[in-house]
Amino acid sequence: MRNITINSYDMAFIEEGQGQPLLLVHGSLYDYRYWAPQISAFAAAGFHVFAPSLRHYWPNDAKGAARLSIEEHIADIATFIAALGLGPVDLLGHSRGGYIAFRVAERRPELLRRLVLAEPAGVLGDGFIAPCTVQPSYTALIADAVGKVAQGDIEAGLSSFYDYALGQGAWARLGEARQRICRDNALTLIGQGQEGRVPYTRASAEALSMPCLLLDGGRAEAHFRRVADGLATAIPGLRRVTLPGAAHLLNWDDTEGFNAAVVDFLHDA
Repeated sequence: MRNITINSYDMAFIEEGQGQPLLLVHGSLYDYRYWAPQISAFAAAGFHVFAPSLRHYWPNDAKGAARLSIEEHIADIATFIAALGLGPVDLLGHSRGGYIAFRVAERRPELLRRLVLAEPAGVLGDGFIAPCTVQPSYTALIADAVGKVAQGDIEAGLSSFYDYALGQGAWARLGEARQRICRDNALTLIGQGQEGRVPYTRASAEALSMPCLLLDGGRAEAHFRRVADGLATAIPGLRRVTLPGAAHLLNWDDTEGFNAAVVDFLHDA
């Protein structure tokens, strides 16, 4: 593990391999440990892999986790890329990390060579839905989980979040090692409940200028499929790969298929 100061914050990351820089951005409740099935495989494929833990996520200083900001995380990832001094990187984000990666690509395209979105989280907005359509916000989708964690009932909150992310009863099926990672980051859910994430718009998706791969799981929950389907109609020249047997944690559910799809895209694009 290494540390780097990003926007006055000491951020932990792991690094492996040589070659084209590839930055991995984890999603909700995780940290750089999420990418354990990918890091060595991508390094062996010829990439210089970087996997940071976002601000307030383990093992970073958790003080302020209840007030974390999606905008701060977007800025941190852009600054992290620039601080590497290695030129444009390939950027891969999963779930909430996919949303962050999308926004970095939208705002700082000069920092990226290629973009991989693995079931990016969030909701669709202007250009994807009719103006009169009533759609729950991301905050509303996770409100029950956030409320339980804020009240101190960590297990119930994590269980509720996994009902949203992977379907009823998913938390109990996750396994102790993965549950432990989520418990280490549970307080970040409180911050997510008020982070002010805005919907994806068709205009922002159509403006992406770098080659892009969209990965999704065939067993994903409807809200994730809806976002993937919408973005797939708008991102220019998009390559989309669906892993039929995978749910939202697709890089764990089908590690071989996920890794192969990413490496093939990055080598071809």
